[in-house]
Amino acid sequence: MTLPLSILDLATIGKGQTAAESFAGSVAMAQRAEELGYRRIWYAEHHNMSAIASSATSVLIAHVAAHTSTIRLGAGGIMLPNHSPLTIAEQFGTLETLHPGRIDLGLGRAPGSDQNTMRALRRDPMSAESFPQDVLELQGYLTGPTRIQGVEATPGKGTNVPLYILGSSLFGARLAAQLGLPYAFASHFAPNALQDAVALYRREFKPSAQLDAPHVIAGVNVIAADTAAEAQAAFRATLRARVGLFFGGGREFTDDEADMVLDSPQGQHVSQMMKYSAVGTPDAVIDYLDGFAKHSDADELIVAHQNTGTDARIRSVELLAEVAGLARV
Repeated sequence: MTLPLSILDLATIGKGQTAAESFAGSVAMAQRAEELGYRRIWYAEHHNMSAIASSATSVLIAHVAAHTSTIRLGAGGIMLPNHSPLTIAEQFGTLETLHPGRIDLGLGRAPGSDQNTMRALRRDPMSAESFPQDVLELQGYLTGPTRIQGVEATPGKGTNVPLYILGSSLFGARLAAQLGLPYAFASHFAPNALQDAVALYRREFKPSAQLDAPHVIAGVNVIAADTAAEAQAAFRATLRARVGLFFGGGREFTDDEADMVLDSPQGQHVSQMMKYSAVGTPDAVIDYLDGFAKHSDADELIVAHQNTGTDARIRSVELLAEVAGLARV
């Protein structure tokens, strides 16, 4: 593997697990990833999801940063229409001030939630329309000059926290190209437009003060295990968990019930979301990732280790690092 490898930590709360245990698992994964030579770890903003603990994304980043030393940490991403650009500039300016040279800020325009949750967040349904202008306003707070006269981010101003545009469509690709920012495609759960979006981004990219050439990060699921059977069982467990997440409405499914949903037309959407998944022994996983890197035309891969349970995810992190030849710290 010649491309840098990073991690998307979904901060999963497993069955019978608490949010505190999820956070402890995130810290343990970050510490091991740092030792093994992964480039960065990102956490995503989600709301009103009982199985995901990263809703207060900047707070989680701060906690993990305090328990690590060198690995880059960031948001993959902050759903900017949920917030004022000034607030995010202050939060990530604070993080960068506390942990200089280690903080990334990925930005998306999706709600990261459902319609009721959007209302609970006090989000205007039309707020996504101003996403490009909000990105520029945020960038001004972090790099200068400010775009709102007399308003500065403290901390924030002059921290130059690097921005990344996240997306799963041509909209984000075009915006990242126009602004000269790195582009991260969410192919780990929204695979359909990957190649078209990357091609558009590379074709229309304009150099900027932050970036002089295109940089594509592509998301991919990984379940590496010591045996193929163990990996396949973990993959099936992941699909069943997705059924509960998207169709549960607060109820839990038995394995048989989840399998019935997965075999239905509606359930095929869950499987399609996981289209880009490297599942198996380390050799099988690295072969898949080599092919995916070429298929996606990526400069960096960000991996969502989907194994069930903290110990199994960390084992997947270790197995991939070993077979990919990452440089240990």
